[in-house]
Amino acid sequence: MLFPDPFSGPTPSIDDLRREARRLHKSYEAGDRAARERLRDAPPRGDDRLLKRADFLQVVARERGFESWPKLKLAAETQGLDRAARIQRLKIALYHGQMPVVERLLAETPDLAEGHFGLKCALCDLPSVEAALAGRPDLATARFGPRSALLHLAFSRWQTRQPEAKAAALQIARLLVAQGADVNDAEEVPGGARHSALYGALCHGRNIELAGWLLEQGASANDGESLYHSVEPGGGEGLALLLDHGADPRGTNALLRALDFHDHGAVQLLLAHGADPNDTAAPIPALHHGARRGCDRRMIDLLLEAGADPAREWRWSTPYAYARVMGCAPLAEALEARGLQRPLSREEALMAEAAQGRTTPGAFIDPAALPPAYDGLMRDLADRPERLGQIKALVALGLPYDAPDALDGVPPVQAAAWGGHPELLGYFLSLRPDLGHVNHHGGTLLGALLHGADHAPEGPGRDHLACLTLLLDHGVALPRKALAMVGRSDLAAALAAWAEAHPGQLV
Repeated sequence: MLFPDPFSGPTPSIDDLRREARRLHKSYEAGDRAARERLRDAPPRGDDRLLKRADFLQVVARERGFESWPKLKLAAETQGLDRAARIQRLKIALYHGQMPVVERLLAETPDLAEGHFGLKCALCDLPSVEAALAGRPDLATARFGPRSALLHLAFSRWQTRQPEAKAAALQIARLLVAQGADVNDAEEVPGGARHSALYGALCHGRNIELAGWLLEQGASANDGESLYHSVEPGGGEGLALLLDHGADPRGTNALLRALDFHDHGAVQLLLAHGADPNDTAAPIPALHHGARRGCDRRMIDLLLEAGADPAREWRWSTPYAYARVMGCAPLAEALEARGLQRPLSREEALMAEAAQGRTTPGAFIDPAALPPAYDGLMRDLADRPERLGQIKALVALGLPYDAPDALDGVPPVQAAAWGGHPELLGYFLSLRPDLGHVNHHGGTLLGALLHGADHAPEGPGRDHLACLTLLLDHGVALPRKALAMVGRSDLAAALAAWAEAHPGQLV
């Protein structure tokens, strides 16, 4: 099967795939919506030239995880299409950290990674790496896809699943660096960011020993990613390690990220090492962000004692008004205690009532009259299940409940699905939002849920399986490729069972 799923039947041949490309070409030219969605999901190229048959072969290949049709064809000729597809699925699963998929593939085909140095590094296979480097030391500096061997190793979440893998990873890193691998190597990602080996080791592989060794060998602690992500749940000693090796929190969003998780210790550490709660380079002042995240009084006091400006406006909203609108009583009370309460506008006063879960009969708000600080308010609340009463009261006031965020095009219903919040998701679904909306990342509602299931930070109350059931009950279309690409085994089983019982939802 290509990729394996219960509905794809026997592995197609190259001729079968060519015929599929021809059918796709004809459907696309006929204006078929499903065909156009397939090209949107797997665009063959980035320009506007007239599409030819080769472009549709490219789509068919990319849908199956191959970079191009020639690479799919070569893999089929040299390995056999079924094995080639399994190898490609293994690469994708390792790249995206889908460890249940990796374990299943290796259980079915234990030698699947043979002959693939990047995969051997990602699987922390020390004997195989040693043997390969003995014959070809140049492998240490080669790239396998977008990553070098060191990056495949550092980013691999296999280290979190196998007790012996972390020690093996450190030994492999030593071998690679001894043969010329760069400890500051990084993968270029869309948007211009660089994901370094240190970031991979610390925040994906969760290998503190490997991260420490990379720093000792000269890896930069100021790589633009590691400090920010080190404060996320599971980061452990990573933040202190980075600060001890010269990480500078000034000009980063690390302080704001620590507020996201209500981590007092991380906030104290960052402030002690120079983090500025008034940093003008930050997308939002720390006090406003603390209100947005519902921080407690202890956190608010930490920020104020560190010099956070209690009068600084952000996008025409004072910290006091923002605290009242967001329902952050600790910040509002702290400012009132300092005599810094400010009058609220009519709209802010109505939203402050809504923050207490209270509706104002007959009152409505013109969204265009709101300060820009409240753009995306509903999206912000969609990741906070405890604010459901506030959300309902805001909807009663006339605030848009399906407006996409200006930054990434994610509407509240997708944010609730990504976060795995069934009660919030159920409420937004009851409002009949646009289920077909595609955000700026190319994600759909189902795609947002599946991405969140793999990547949302750990937290109480997240239940992506319950959210998936809600979406399926609402008739969300189920792409066949989702059955094969989902990372979590419980979600994969639920999707397979649903597709078998409701084949009409398959697209």
